[in-house]
Amino acid sequence: MFDKIFDKWDITGVKIEDVGVEKHSSLQPMSALHSGGRHAKQQFEQSKVCLVERLINRLMRTERNAGKKLKAYKIVENAFDLIYDDTKKNPVQLLVDAIQNAGPREETIRLRFGGILVPKPVDVTSQRKVDQALLFIAHGAQKCAFKSKRSIERCLADEIISAAKNAKCYSISKREEKERMARAAR
Repeated sequence: MFDKIFDKWDITGVKIEDVGVEKHSSLQPMSALHSGGRHAKQQFEQSKVCLVERLINRLMRTERNAGKKLKAYKIVENAFDLIYDDTKKNPVQLLVDAIQNAGPREETIRLRFGGILVPKPVDVTSQRKVDQALLFIAHGAQKCAFKSKRSIERCLADEIISAAKNAKCYSISKREEKERMARAAR
């Protein structure tokens, strides 16, 4: 169908090493990164939506970008250009690496025993791991840009680069926080 994202970034050489992430990730855009909600009919149809489009949709979740898909599209496109300028690597590969690194492996649920709530650690499904990673990356970029001189594009680029390197950033710290709470609940 389409071999390039934003008509610049080739997806043929992108490797997804995590088997669970690979199962619930697609790099093939259906059209110009706008599926129009065709994935909403079935439970796991979301896995067929391109990762870049899912990131764009996550950026539209706040009051500043609510429903403004073209604005979110431009933010991600400009962020990918900044990523390439900084690293000289394919930004789609860095996004995949960031998702693999930022997704939590386990988290806690709350069980009710009698009148008390007890936390219990559980493994995270691969679909939720991808969704949580995209959410953490989008929130990290929005928190960085809020009341700051830095643009959202620069913050998103820095967040993706840092998460791909497994360096200190918002998304990696949120993953570690969830995993630390799960370890404490054992």
